[in-house]
Amino acid sequence: MKDLASALTAANAAVFTSLGLDAKHADVRRSDRPDLGEFQANGALAVAKAAGKKPHEIAQSVAAGWSATDLAPTPTIAGPGFLNFKVTPQALNKRAQAIADDVHAGASPVEKKRRVVVDYGGPNVAKGMHVGHLRASIIGESIKRIYRFRGDEVWGDAHFGDWGFQMGLVITALEDELGGFDDRAKLDARLQSLTLDQLEAIYPTYAAKVRDGDIETRDRARKATAALQGGSALHREIWKVMHDVSMSAQKRDFHALGVDFDLWLGESDADPLIPNMVKDLEKQGLLEDDQGARIVRVAGPGETKKKKLDDGTVVEVESPDPLLVVSSEGSAMYGTTDLATILQRVRDQNPDLILYTVDQRQADHFEQVYRAAAKANYIARDKLEHVGFGTMNGPDGKPFKTRAGGVLKLQDLIGQAEEKARLRLKENEIGADFSAEEFEDVAHKVAIAALKFADLSNYRGTSYVFDLDRFMSFEGKTGPYLLYQAVRIKSILRRAEGEGAKPGSIQIEHDAERALALALDAFDGALKAAYDKKAPHFLAEHAYTLAQAFSGFYANCAIMQSEGATRASRLALAGATLNQLTLTLDLLGIEVPERM
Repeated sequence: MKDLASALTAANAAVFTSLGLDAKHADVRRSDRPDLGEFQANGALAVAKAAGKKPHEIAQSVAAGWSATDLAPTPTIAGPGFLNFKVTPQALNKRAQAIADDVHAGASPVEKKRRVVVDYGGPNVAKGMHVGHLRASIIGESIKRIYRFRGDEVWGDAHFGDWGFQMGLVITALEDELGGFDDRAKLDARLQSLTLDQLEAIYPTYAAKVRDGDIETRDRARKATAALQGGSALHREIWKVMHDVSMSAQKRDFHALGVDFDLWLGESDADPLIPNMVKDLEKQGLLEDDQGARIVRVAGPGETKKKKLDDGTVVEVESPDPLLVVSSEGSAMYGTTDLATILQRVRDQNPDLILYTVDQRQADHFEQVYRAAAKANYIARDKLEHVGFGTMNGPDGKPFKTRAGGVLKLQDLIGQAEEKARLRLKENEIGADFSAEEFEDVAHKVAIAALKFADLSNYRGTSYVFDLDRFMSFEGKTGPYLLYQAVRIKSILRRAEGEGAKPGSIQIEHDAERALALALDAFDGALKAAYDKKAPHFLAEHAYTLAQAFSGFYANCAIMQSEGATRASRLALAGATLNQLTLTLDLLGIEVPERM
């Protein structure tokens, strides 16, 4: 099912071809000037030089080549050679009806299905989830849903950080607390009582020791990490308890956020592949010794950067930096497990594409890993992509902190949003007749909608300022506003059903109906843009535009007060809007309540 822009492009391309013009410039898109037309084509400017004519002359020839059809009358010309189109009522009726009859709301599937792994979430064991995990989880979940909806076979993988230096650090802290691990009964009792709150208190204390130059603690933690990764039964037993305690809490947080995974795997799951991988890298001659550690160089010929040494001397060094594969203590590093995870995914999912939804500040690290994987022929470089994103900032423009300067836990952030949602619902006199259970359910959905839409309405590469008061408004470009519009349509359709009124054939007559039908038609283009650019904000923008178009339609076109074919047509438009809006919000990970 083609959207109107695609249909116009195909027709315009035929005219270009008949005139001997390059049809790749025949693209028709939504107009920047709705006062001149609903769609526009700028190709006359692009082909004028090659044709040896002025753009306006080309535009006149193209317009003359158009014959009035059911799709559009002859386009008009504006400026130096812009073609402006307005589709016929017949074409718009047909397209709107097709959308209303389509469970996918007018969306087209991918032409060639792919196998895709989306790596997102990525919390660390022994640490609770905090606001820093919000963007990765929200953006990754939406991208996973978008790719799956368009027909790809998709796996979402949490990829927990459960195998690095932090594990050795916490084990070392427990060893100090217990005075060693010789007293088995004492160790068992401690492991049975271990909580995530305790782990969260232990880790930063010992991390600060290392950061402040405690060499002994650092070296002991490194040795504990090496023992864990080397297969020590005791270290793995302690690790398993930490892992399970952390996983239970993190699954709870993900569930509250409406995020789920197909694969709940971590760095530890790739660990069995590391020994043979290291041997393979060595066999290929890719491993080099570097002050006791082992590295893979990934910079190409002539790829360098300037580096200032401690004595102030500036030198040229290779760039990107080499990938550290094995530490001087014999431990696997983050890059090592990332490389092994690629091998694991190639073996288990055989993906055409792996997307890493991770903070854009990690771009250099992933470039090292991707180059090493390609250099070792584990996977083609173009199958690996870092989908980076900016930060969620406080009013000071810096990454969001609590008033005390600490990092806010994710569950506390959700709790704050829920409390604000309860307040807003009461202020707007919503849910006064709900049961306590239903009111809490709606408050939670409003809270999550506010958080998610505030994030996803921004291009993922940009940072944004956290403002819960603004996010939670039922007016303007917010998640709660979109929920309210969707629930309003549900209420209209319930009333219609109760009165025996049914939707029928769509016949667009009013300008507000036309604007709504055009907004519905834009869904497929927004979906394709979100898919191609891995950028859910295109869908967030569409959801808001669609909701606004429905608001205009509702204000200007009586639905239940109209009669006969007009009422049936408007009910069909309302139903199509609800289906598409609900679907769009679902692709953003936002759930619509039954009533508000």
